[in-house]
Amino acid sequence: MSNLKSRLLLIGAMVLASVWALFPRTVIERVKRDGVFVQDTVRRIPLKRGLDLQGGMHLMLEVDQSKQAVADVSDAIDRALKVVRVRIDEFGVAEPVVQKVGTDRIIVELPGIDDPDRATAMVQRAAFLRFQITDETQALERVIPRLDGIIKEQSLAIGAETPLAGADTAPANALGALLQEADSTTGGDTAGTAIDGPFRRSVSPGQMPGQYLVASADYGAIDTYLRMDALRGALPPGKDVRWGTDSIVLGSITYRTLYVLDSRAIIDGTYLKDAIPNQDPLEGAKVDFVFSTEGGSRFRKETARHIGDNMAIVLDDRVMSAPVIQSAIGARGQITMGGRDLQAAQDLALVLRAGALPVPLKVAETRTISASLGADAISQGLFSGALGIGLVIVIMVGYYRFSGFIAVCGLLFYVLVTLAILATFDATLTLPGLAGFVLSIGMAVDANFLIFERIREELDAGRTIRLAIDEGFDHAWSAIIDTHVTTALTAAILYQFGTGPVRGFAVALLAGIFASLISAIFVVRTLFLLWQSRNTTAQTLSI
Repeated sequence: MSNLKSRLLLIGAMVLASVWALFPRTVIERVKRDGVFVQDTVRRIPLKRGLDLQGGMHLMLEVDQSKQAVADVSDAIDRALKVVRVRIDEFGVAEPVVQKVGTDRIIVELPGIDDPDRATAMVQRAAFLRFQITDETQALERVIPRLDGIIKEQSLAIGAETPLAGADTAPANALGALLQEADSTTGGDTAGTAIDGPFRRSVSPGQMPGQYLVASADYGAIDTYLRMDALRGALPPGKDVRWGTDSIVLGSITYRTLYVLDSRAIIDGTYLKDAIPNQDPLEGAKVDFVFSTEGGSRFRKETARHIGDNMAIVLDDRVMSAPVIQSAIGARGQITMGGRDLQAAQDLALVLRAGALPVPLKVAETRTISASLGADAISQGLFSGALGIGLVIVIMVGYYRFSGFIAVCGLLFYVLVTLAILATFDATLTLPGLAGFVLSIGMAVDANFLIFERIREELDAGRTIRLAIDEGFDHAWSAIIDTHVTTALTAAILYQFGTGPVRGFAVALLAGIFASLISAIFVVRTLFLLWQSRNTTAQTLSI
């Protein structure tokens, strides 16, 4: 009886723990408030649902050949797939699907996503990081007369309905409109001196070497000029011209920053080992980064040569900041976010850790999956599960009588524990997961079939009820273990090499296998022991 009491107490504890795991409750978690993650009390809902059950977001990605010509698209998609998968995994979406379709596309499915714009930006962002020294030779000032002269020449060409050489139609039309506006400010004198051109009027030196200021009102015009092939060829050789992410307010006018940088990068993001978002009370959000040993050595050597110079931190061809190098910098550094919130720093750290995309991607298709489809799938899945359990109950009780009733009690325990295991490990319930759960119901009663048939054989051989039950459980043990272990190995392989719904099926199956073993070997045997303790003089067993 002492052993029986211990068994019953353990079963009671497992039931209470399972109910607690499945019960929604309020817990303390980190949540985002006003762009900053803080601790807050939130309601925890167990058994999150997957894309097929609760809806979500479907993205189709392909290589953006307008930004970069790619010869081997299939190979580029394979390399981009790894980066996108790492980014989505770190993004924290439960049970995402990231897979290659055909030879030129990637499918991304995000269940329950509540910020589709952020997710889209996450998978498309190039995240190419470079550190470049700002120009100190005033190279842009020397070519501004030539740039304005080219613009005047192009103005005459457009006036004569001559197409811009090497320019796309849309930028050419935009440039024509801008030149007409520029000409109107000088009385239409397209043959005037280059001194009165748009670069001379709009671009002025900034607050540090290599920095220039452009009024926000003129940003669109100057950006259009800089993208024209005719002007790019006239820019200073060995220099990159990049827009900054920051702005400066002087008087009542807001200026955008423009930087001229040495084309040679002192180091780039290929040496990056880790990136960690942080919040500083004075500087605001920032990202602390760590280079590898080789990268740290190179960074220290290069920054030692440029003490006193401004070093631009360039991400995706945009200058994040350009601090002065005070001393040699080793393997660690930081990127300030220029007033942006902590979420922006977290997103930047995420894409930096995942690495830069090998090719630019664009969204070929976006589709939102309705939650109403999920409701239908849930009702059908629950109906199939209830039908399966109902048929199993009818068969077990009708065939094994009282022993079948004991097996049904063990089956109810199995259902409760399986769902609790899924909830404890924050598993996401998908339609394939429901299929795995229903399949494991059959495995749960299969162990009881083996045990009961062995007990019958022992009773037919003249054993007592107590001895027959003991022998039935002991001799069926090896067969039960064999079937459960082989199925568990299959489920483990599916989980390791599968993605999305396949993993959901494997997780539900593994949880069911574990609960099935406890139910058949421990719970059902304990119920038999309880019956024996109450019926010590029984001569027959309803089986």
